[in-house]
Amino acid sequence: MAIFLTGSTGYIGAHVAANLLEGHEAGLNLLVRARDPHEAELRLWQALQLHLEFPRFYEYLQTRIRIFRGDLTAPQFGLAPDDYERLVHHTDSVIHCAASLNRKSEKSCLNVNLRGTLEVLQLARSADYYHGLRRFSHVSTVAVAGQRQDEVVTEDLSIDWERSDYDPYARTKKFCEHMIRQLLPEVPRTIFRPSIVLGDSRYAQTTQFDMVKSFVFLAGLPVLPFRPNDKIDIVNVDFVADAIATLHQKDKPLYDTYHLSSGTASQSFRELTAALAAAGQKRGPIFLPFLERPFSAGVNRLSGRRSSMGRGAALMKVFLPYLTWNTVFDNARVTAELRRKPVPFSHYSYPLLKFSRERNFSYPYQDWPARAGGSAA
Repeated sequence: MAIFLTGSTGYIGAHVAANLLEGHEAGLNLLVRARDPHEAELRLWQALQLHLEFPRFYEYLQTRIRIFRGDLTAPQFGLAPDDYERLVHHTDSVIHCAASLNRKSEKSCLNVNLRGTLEVLQLARSADYYHGLRRFSHVSTVAVAGQRQDEVVTEDLSIDWERSDYDPYARTKKFCEHMIRQLLPEVPRTIFRPSIVLGDSRYAQTTQFDMVKSFVFLAGLPVLPFRPNDKIDIVNVDFVADAIATLHQKDKPLYDTYHLSSGTASQSFRELTAALAAAGQKRGPIFLPFLERPFSAGVNRLSGRRSSMGRGAALMKVFLPYLTWNTVFDNARVTAELRRKPVPFSHYSYPLLKFSRERNFSYPYQDWPARAGGSAA
């Protein structure tokens, strides 16, 4: 029996997979979209090489990982009947990480987040029917709280169906939580809501660059249109992954919903920019909050241009609302249960931005070693 983990080739999912492999004894059933077995293994190797050397990865591939080649949104993941039955009968719990983070495309969010989650729920219900399901864990987002301003939001007060949503991503993830509670009423379940997940506190390397590009764009501006004492809730991905893996494996977590965030310890724009300026031996920016509206209008105009500035503005257009709400998400539950706190972003932000700039926002992926041959399947 093994954990069925979706999204293992994504950023958070790969961190969760590595945490489970290195810190726990779980076997993993992984859904990977690929044309053939070796392409699936290669995609998984690219996702996990940030965490594992190839010999270690290959050992896990032989002993603790079972890959199912399929599509999250296809009926029964597009698997052959025998493979789907095998997945059902060899799954004792589920961690659903896969999602579309395309905040501009309602179609993508509806397709992946809603249809995909429904397929995962169908599998979970089948597994529970045949042999019982130990736990269903779902990676959601603090954005389900909708449009907020100047608040500290707790887990139990996040969902407000009368409140407007920021974007299709937040809207569909809110409905995913609702589906899980309705369709798995008797199964132990855990909802994880990460805030802005940005970088690993242990090392500078990253494979996710969208949010980093936005921060590099901001870091290069001499003037920022924000209130300097506003807080921004950024959390390190290693804390998020460890919380998901640890609480999923725990017999009886204390709660069914956790904010994976920096909470009231979130740092202000002034604190973050001061740390970056000191590390780079540069002068920090000037804060002019009254420029927020014209800045937003300028970002909208620039986002349509085909240039590096236009691409940076397009990313900023997507994430700007998340930078201006001055709202943080209480993390007292998870920090008490894990007995540790996230690492402040200022402690690792400069190495992350430096690595990203020097690598031109790309990760130096290693090829599949020739000595390892082709597919292990």
